[in-house]
Amino acid sequence: MTVTLSAWIGFHVFVFIMLALDLGVFHKKDKAISVKESLYWTLAWVAMAMIFNLGVYKFIGQTEAYEFLTCYVLEKSLSVDNIFVMTIIFGYFKVLPKYQHRVLFWGILGALVMRILFIVGGVSLIEKFHFILYFFGAFLIYTGIKMLFSGEAEVDPEKDLVYKYSKKFFKMTPEYHGHHFFVMINGIRHMTPLFLVLLIIESTDVIFALDSIPATLSVTKNSFIAYTSNIFAILGLRSLYFAFAGVVNLFRYLTYALSAVLIFIGVKMLIEHWYVIPTSTSLIIVLATIGVSVIVSILVPEKKD
Repeated sequence: MTVTLSAWIGFHVFVFIMLALDLGVFHKKDKAISVKESLYWTLAWVAMAMIFNLGVYKFIGQTEAYEFLTCYVLEKSLSVDNIFVMTIIFGYFKVLPKYQHRVLFWGILGALVMRILFIVGGVSLIEKFHFILYFFGAFLIYTGIKMLFSGEAEVDPEKDLVYKYSKKFFKMTPEYHGHHFFVMINGIRHMTPLFLVLLIIESTDVIFALDSIPATLSVTKNSFIAYTSNIFAILGLRSLYFAFAGVVNLFRYLTYALSAVLIFIGVKMLIEHWYVIPTSTSLIIVLATIGVSVIVSILVPEKKD
């Protein structure tokens, strides 16, 4: 079923209203987000995603509802790596907890633009050049194998191209100026380190999208389903970060599960011409893989040197 223009407009109106309420009402003042508050927000975003999924089921179709849920679970699972990287970036630049929410908030707006470009562009490429699916599949398998043997990636913000070029072309203050991204000094606009952190986080989102978008397109070729499921997962990523940033390293087997999921999705794309794995089956496999890794991480004690 073709998604109408009003559905696209309505979804974006909802997103911008929620973002306006988030920064303008609920988090108007700079403050550190507690684990309790972040868990409430995480549950709220998951609930809103499930309500939206019911709407997809009623107004678009059952198949699309399964696709939305599978894409949402995939994106949520893959976003764990985002949390790990964001923890390193915030720690490296010594960003105070009370300013981290503001950085992540504005990062969402950039992600909205980048994700729709990636998804619409990917769907258009697949429609015109079907063999692109095999390229995506091979890339996901390569990424999964690389993740399996490399483990947790080491992140050095100073090696980021955004870090190098932003400091080269823009004047930057040596210290933070509250939650401000730019300040005027002697009539000259300077960016603050907080804006540099925002740029680096945006650049890492582009890198992670290279994995998550092909994975999403392996489940659905519907731009609306792919985009909305990604955005709902991203909207809940901020609260998920504050809830699990401190304990994400405890789930040490999760990396292997994500690796297995990427390899499975890649294989699914490569064999799609000969054998189509039902979306419901893909959803069960992804949930089971992630669930087993979390349970094993909790039950099996970590060996100490």
